[in-house]
Amino acid sequence: MGQHYLSTLFSPKSVAIIGASDRADSVGAIVFKNMLESGFKGSLYPVNPNHKKVQGKRAYATIEEIGKPVELAVICTNAATVPDVIEACGKHGVRAAVVLSAGFSEVGAHGAEIERTMLANAKTYGVRIIGPNCLGIMRTSIGLNATFFKGSVKPGKLALVSQSGALCTAILDWAPAHDIGFSSVVSMGTSADVDFGEILDYLASDPQTESILIYIEGIHKARGFMSALRAAARSKPVFVVKVGRHAAGSKAVMSHTGALVGSDDVFDAAVRRAGVVRVMSIGELFSAAKALASPHRSSGNRLAIITNGGGPGVMAIDHAVDLGVTVASLSDQTIEQLNKVLPATWSHNNPVDIIGDATPERYRDAVTICMEDSGVDGALVILTPQAMTNPLAVANTLIEIASRFNKPLLTCWMGDIQIKAGRAAFAQARIPTFSTPESAVEAFSYITAFYRNQRLLAQTPGPLSHRDEPDVEGARMLIETVLSERRKVLSEMESKALLAAFRIPVASTVIARSPGEALLLAQQLGFPVAMKINSPDITHKSDAGGVKLNLMNAPAVRAAYQDIISEVKKNRPEAHIDGIAIQPMVVKPNGRELMLGVTTDPVFGPVITFGAGGTTVEVLGDRAVALPPLNTFLVRELIAGTRISKLLGAFRHMPPIQMEALESLLLRVSEMVCELPWLKEMDINPLIVDENGALAADARVMVDFAPVSGDRYAHMAIYPYPSHLVTDWQLPDGTEITIRPIRPEDAEMVQEFVRNLSAEAKYFRFMNTLQELSQTMLARFTQIDYDREMALIAVTEESGKEVEIGVCRYAINPDGESCEFALVVSDQWQHKAIGHKLMGSLMDAARNRGLKTMEGEVLASNHNMLKLVATLGFAVATSAEDAAIKRVTRSL
Repeated sequence: MGQHYLSTLFSPKSVAIIGASDRADSVGAIVFKNMLESGFKGSLYPVNPNHKKVQGKRAYATIEEIGKPVELAVICTNAATVPDVIEACGKHGVRAAVVLSAGFSEVGAHGAEIERTMLANAKTYGVRIIGPNCLGIMRTSIGLNATFFKGSVKPGKLALVSQSGALCTAILDWAPAHDIGFSSVVSMGTSADVDFGEILDYLASDPQTESILIYIEGIHKARGFMSALRAAARSKPVFVVKVGRHAAGSKAVMSHTGALVGSDDVFDAAVRRAGVVRVMSIGELFSAAKALASPHRSSGNRLAIITNGGGPGVMAIDHAVDLGVTVASLSDQTIEQLNKVLPATWSHNNPVDIIGDATPERYRDAVTICMEDSGVDGALVILTPQAMTNPLAVANTLIEIASRFNKPLLTCWMGDIQIKAGRAAFAQARIPTFSTPESAVEAFSYITAFYRNQRLLAQTPGPLSHRDEPDVEGARMLIETVLSERRKVLSEMESKALLAAFRIPVASTVIARSPGEALLLAQQLGFPVAMKINSPDITHKSDAGGVKLNLMNAPAVRAAYQDIISEVKKNRPEAHIDGIAIQPMVVKPNGRELMLGVTTDPVFGPVITFGAGGTTVEVLGDRAVALPPLNTFLVRELIAGTRISKLLGAFRHMPPIQMEALESLLLRVSEMVCELPWLKEMDINPLIVDENGALAADARVMVDFAPVSGDRYAHMAIYPYPSHLVTDWQLPDGTEITIRPIRPEDAEMVQEFVRNLSAEAKYFRFMNTLQELSQTMLARFTQIDYDREMALIAVTEESGKEVEIGVCRYAINPDGESCEFALVVSDQWQHKAIGHKLMGSLMDAARNRGLKTMEGEVLASNHNMLKLVATLGFAVATSAEDAAIKRVTRSL
């Protein structure tokens, strides 16, 4: 498809430094000096109208005077001059610029006006801008150091993307002493044009980058951020450091970047769901990157520790417990084998203390036996340099062992002078090595977190379940009625009606507006009853004196009515009272009181919360959060993230709760969030769950108008499985065919489909002699982000199971307006109009997504495909780059 549109930013053949200078310590002087000293491999032009030469090199008064193509402009001039400079660059054909200057929107209205003019000029001429108010950009492989950082940077395989220039300099200053190198460094500044997402997209496919490190202060567009983060995390490890974890920090971030921060636990949930590892400090950032640079993968978090010193082993165990890393239980067989090769005085447990006189052979035997234990997911090997220790020989032994296992092997060579050679050997072999047991255990926790989060990344749940379709239309009408009455808080009755529309079991409730009516209704419901104030203005009914429980007879009900009304009027005189809600006492001796809620985060939109319920919910603070949509896997992760989860199984004389009922209810709430963009807050508290099921005893819902959008899921940070695109179709011979978006669960079926294609069909689709999809390609084809791509498969049923017979897909181009498509139909199902039907559905989906153009590449020898696209109205032209390829294009 040609080079990436950001290639001139990362790999320019020519760079102009506009504002290059001889003035000591000026930004223009430092940047130009850095470019000279880093050995930039392209053409370099200083631009300064006041000097004939800058730092001994010929200077140009303007960019036009250069008279040769310039691919990247680095602008160091005063903010007021930048709009005109961008215009001059655009006229000269420059397509990328880095604006280091400060003085734009971050300083107020005047600066914001300058920024708007700069962006308007950039858009007119197609110039993409990094910054303004940033440190700059580095690309070590070509000697590009367009920053004002005073120091050298080693080449490496890590990419650093930071919103803070100051933090960039701190990391770059810290890195050389720790032997850390970079492929790219990008300081984003205020991200007025090119944003995080676009940089991540480039780095995700960059062969020079193996891991991506991100420093975040705030986020501008949650959907785009999540989409890019998930795409990058699918192809390589991504690590995030975010500041503003506490309220004071969040306020500082707002004043620094103007970006929204949102709740920290919601951010945590978001990055976990994106397959990303979050760390809390710069040191942890590099520990995590070092750990995941190893090719070995972990499927769990059970760690074995092998050491020649008891103290460091115990330190490692303590820190593992602190971090939630499981200390592996060694099997009886493993203990027996270790007894044969270790001295009688070994620890006979994990950590495996192999005693201070351990030889390389003893290390080899102990580590091999532990790594072979199926209950061990990874090993940490600790060495302290004692009189009889040979650190280098042990290191070489472990390097040989590591190659035989697909489990992570981490090392901790403690000390300095005696162990230097061993550490160097580990670094050469890409085996993670650390100087303290704690940092090594932390690194293992990041490895396990990464692979756990990768499983979360693979989840693409649908907005609606297939059990008992909810009454979405009824729910919408209820909300519209409330909003039309200029209300935003639903009454308890309305809230429960909304839950019932989504098949959530609720406690039956009636409203009484007089003591006599309360008496009558209580007798109809049956004693004992509960009575609660019915007011849209009162959230915490107990605090206002608005709740009476276990009322056993008529006199108690009459007295309770009067007491509640007088108490609430005294405590909340401004509240509007609409009678009193009466419901049967929910008597569940084995019931656990839980809380299930929805909040709206300012960055990530709707968030589902779960935890301990009842009147102590704020005090206990036991909650876990998740970004919708959810499926059963994600629901179980959410429940497990709370302390109350430990009380949901059998304990004392109580039976376990009916977990399926709780999971189903959480899935129902996820459906509500997906389908009701008006839903802003919801509290189901208490949610009472026992061995027989779940019941929403009380509920409060707050709604508001939703932004008008053609995207039905515009309110969500993660696009759910688009079940509205599922269609059924019948061939003339009666064969039933379903066309639907692809799911991760389709991987095995997709593999079989590609395996059974003829050699010609494979060549036409993949343009090479591919025999079978690799696991990476399979994941890439089935775990898609529906916000930026779409894959529709045609399936039919054979022998009671689904079989894929065709697939088409589009991927949105970086311009956001066009997309590239691909199509393949199984050989035996061709000439049945399946390709035509699939393409029609794909074009409709692209059109509804707001795309304007669909294009693709077809081999000139693929006559059937060329005939098909012609009937669909595509224009066909020979590719300018390869006469054997046809470019096909159609307006949508």
